[in-house]
Amino acid sequence: MLTYRKDIDGLRAIAILAVICFHYGWFPGGYLGVDVFIVISGYLITGIIYIATEANSFSLIKFYQRRIARIIPLLLFISLTALVIGTVVMLPDDLENLSESVFATNLFSNNILQLITTRNYWDVVNDFKPLLHTWSLGLEEQYYLFFPFLFLLVGGKKINWIGPLLIILSIISLVLFLSGHFSHEARYYLLPFRFFEFSAGGMGAIFFRNRLVKNNLTPLLIIGLIVLMQLPLKFLPFSIGIPFAAMLSFGIIISAGAAGGLTAMILENKVMVFIGRISYSLFMWHQVILVFTRYFIVQHFSYACAALMLLTTFLLSLFTYYFIEQPFRMRMKANPNRVLLILASAFIFITGAAFYVYMHAGVLRNVPELDINEADAGFNLHGKYNARVFQFNKPFTDTGKIKVLVIGNSFARDWVNVLLESPFSSKISLSYTENATTGKDMESRMKLADYIFYSDIAKESLFHQLARYSGLDTSKIYCVGLKNFGVSNGVFYNHKHDPGYCMQRAVVEKVYLDRNNLLKKQWSGRYINLLESVIDGNGTVPVFTTDCKFISQDCRHFTKAGAQYFAELVSSVPVIHNLALRTEK
Repeated sequence: MLTYRKDIDGLRAIAILAVICFHYGWFPGGYLGVDVFIVISGYLITGIIYIATEANSFSLIKFYQRRIARIIPLLLFISLTALVIGTVVMLPDDLENLSESVFATNLFSNNILQLITTRNYWDVVNDFKPLLHTWSLGLEEQYYLFFPFLFLLVGGKKINWIGPLLIILSIISLVLFLSGHFSHEARYYLLPFRFFEFSAGGMGAIFFRNRLVKNNLTPLLIIGLIVLMQLPLKFLPFSIGIPFAAMLSFGIIISAGAAGGLTAMILENKVMVFIGRISYSLFMWHQVILVFTRYFIVQHFSYACAALMLLTTFLLSLFTYYFIEQPFRMRMKANPNRVLLILASAFIFITGAAFYVYMHAGVLRNVPELDINEADAGFNLHGKYNARVFQFNKPFTDTGKIKVLVIGNSFARDWVNVLLESPFSSKISLSYTENATTGKDMESRMKLADYIFYSDIAKESLFHQLARYSGLDTSKIYCVGLKNFGVSNGVFYNHKHDPGYCMQRAVVEKVYLDRNNLLKKQWSGRYINLLESVIDGNGTVPVFTTDCKFISQDCRHFTKAGAQYFAELVSSVPVIHNLALRTEK
């Protein structure tokens, strides 16, 4: 049996505190706490299996029973809690995303879901995903499913092969992780690229289990790890930070238990050990509390609010540690069949409920602010409104109308919808393409167009691209500006009983303001400044139209009501005013 080490719980405490601080915006590199957990997992799991295999007593069934008892009860409880709260407070798109996460989390695959959907872990939309953090549990559970079979393959007298095999697999995994042939997202989320971290812990368990390294450097390793977690991603990209975190964690694990002195003071004091023991509950609760606070209470919280959230997280973690984690672990030993039946029933119920919510596209009630009715709800309603613009990806067809060409991504399609919702929409001939350099008949379309609108593009970069079209009149080219309506509609939606509900305003994100000012300077009189038409002196913009409809469903793209709202607002912009006058002739 693997000997219990207080210092491992102390290291867990550092990891969970770093992760929590990262999600609160305090430790830029705190996400590396997950990597510390991964190395610890590799150490503990490898040690348990290796010792049992060496003694010829390893049972795959008992191994999975212990893993189930350790992880699944709390995971299901948190999934159910998030889903219940989400059905009460979330807008349909957000609830649909949550139901996907519940489903994927319960099936140990939220890392794969994140890779397919959001992809970028640091995207601001992840700040409103209550189960975002369970991607790492998916990674860990996939490791549990795969790793024991290595021992079954080379067990018995060949147990000594495990160490060299881990070294080989670690090298392969690390090379894959560092390779530029794979996307950043795949390397961040998937097990083959992260296996070297698990195996780093595993090699510590095999090669140093009976001979921990005695040195005076362990406190420096701990301090180095903490400093690493303070560094911003731009300074230390994750492709460098993660291997460093794994290396430092490995060094701490193989030496801390024998170090004593300052190391013991840091890792083995009662507070750190206790935090480490309840670290799983802290990990599972902190993101749920943080996200739902942002979603329906306040998006930008004070230190007092943060302290209250942390206290709530701690109290709920104590509850689930003593009343869910510990009881299930003890009952699994006494009556595994009964525990498995209870967990299987809970799994079916919660996963089934999530699937039901997903199949209803998250629409469990009418949302008039988004023109969504429960009776006729469907998937991606707002996305379809934006995507309808693709039908205009063709040459101009009506030579008797004013020809308008729009070029760009989904934000350009928003502009097409504004034009389609304008009073003169029937008087113009629209053509749309995502990319002027690859679209069909682009030279002909650009030269025939009376007006050309690009979305969010630097003037110098664009004119460099257009150099291929000789004789093109660039004076008819305009840039359509940025728009932003905060980061989530959830907090506004959940204030619907306030007297000023329809008058709520969102703070424009700084990155949008900075980019908007830059483009305005570059394009001067040929810049259609959408933000300028709605922003006030405090840097806020309206969330709702005058008839209380959400301007944007995701704070970035227009709803139909939003497009209609802006079609009216921009009617006084000179180029649009001139365009309208030309259609009246």
